Amino acid sequence: MNYISVIERYHDYKTAIHELMASIITGAFDEDFFIDDKSLVRSMKWLGKTYPFVNLMFTLDNKGIQLSPNIFNNVSQANIANSGVGIDRSYRPYYLKANEEEGVVVTEPYLSTSNHNLCISTAIKHINKAGDVMGILVLDIDLSHAIEFLMGDRKRKKFHPFFICVYSAIVIGLFFIVGILLFSAGSEIVSLFIAPTPENLQLKPFGIIIYLTLALAIFDLGKTTIEEEVLMQKDIFRHSSTRRTITRFIATILIAVSIEALLLMFKSVLGSPEYLVNAVAMMATSVGLLIGLGIYVYLGAKAEALLITNNLHNKLN
Repeated sequence: MNYISVIERYHDYKTAIHELMASIITGAFDEDFFIDDKSLVRSMKWLGKTYPFVNLMFTLDNKGIQLSPNIFNNVSQANIANSGVGIDRSYRPYYLKANEEEGVVVTEPYLSTSNHNLCISTAIKHINKAGDVMGILVLDIDLSHAIEFLMGDRKRKKFHPFFICVYSAIVIGLFFIVGILLFSAGSEIVSLFIAPTPENLQLKPFGIIIYLTLALAIFDLGKTTIEEEVLMQKDIFRHSSTRRTITRFIATILIAVSIEALLLMFKSVLGSPEYLVNAVAMMATSVGLLIGLGIYVYLGAKAEALLITNNLHNKLN
């Protein structure tokens, strides 16, 4: 999920995310966190198993100075788990909100300094029986992973690298076919220059155009596949993403069919009338594809607009 999709999904699930974070930090809270770092480590191990999107936990004193080391959920960050003690966090949004308000506070999304991903922090201020502030417990979550958790998308994400490998292999095969077609077209062009007989001059250009057209269509299909499925972080839950992919795919086929129909039309004019019926049929197919694509794009855009309007209406109510 890219940053824009994450932010959009955050606004869709903002209430659920804030309530979930408040329940996590409230359930995990313990007074021992401010006097024993080992209790923080034990709590993070439990949180990491139950809520894998929880990224970091630490404590602050009443002035915003970090008391505990950074306790990470991610094993790869374990080597820097002892960093953070003594750092002034008094300017951070979670401290400012927790210091001014009572109870659990949750920040808006921001870029984490620990892993440079979008995250949200929740904090709770602990006041002892004497009314003194013992400290503030801060917990960070990875926003993208939290949204995946709420949407039930975690299992699919585990298979995402496998999907990328399969798409990449398919695209490599398509590009290999493109190379063969370009080589065939080049061979035909060379033979046309070597033996420019009237028959060759009349027929071979059509064959060359067919090779080049097929190469263009297949290359565009491979390019669309690698852009949509490998290079871009596509949000499969957005209707516009699916609509864009289908539109580009059908447009590629439409161009190829139209060019082939045009070639058959030229052949029928140049003395091969048997191709006329096929040319008209392929041209009609192109028109049908174009009309169908237009209807699909129009209805898809209308459906997405209605969905967005409905979501806004539900939020306002």
